[in-house]
Amino acid sequence: MKDLEFEQKRTLSRLEAADRISALADALRHGSNAELDLGPGRLSLRIPDEVECEIEVEVGEGRMELEIELKWSTG
Repeated sequence: MKDLEFEQKRTLSRLEAADRISALADALRHGSNAELDLGPGRLSLRIPDEVECEIEVEVGEGRMELEIELKWSTG
């Protein structure tokens, strides 16, 4: 069982999407504690100096999907 799972899906403008990605990048760049504004609330994450990164692109059925996944140990 997962300790915590959060998922948020919504339609954003390209500029709004860029702002979210930029905020995440700034949080990663400036320290181990990331504060992310997720609309109705904030999510605080402790991120180590090294993370696993997976980038996946899928094209099919008239849609394109880009996933950027970051993983790290909580131990």
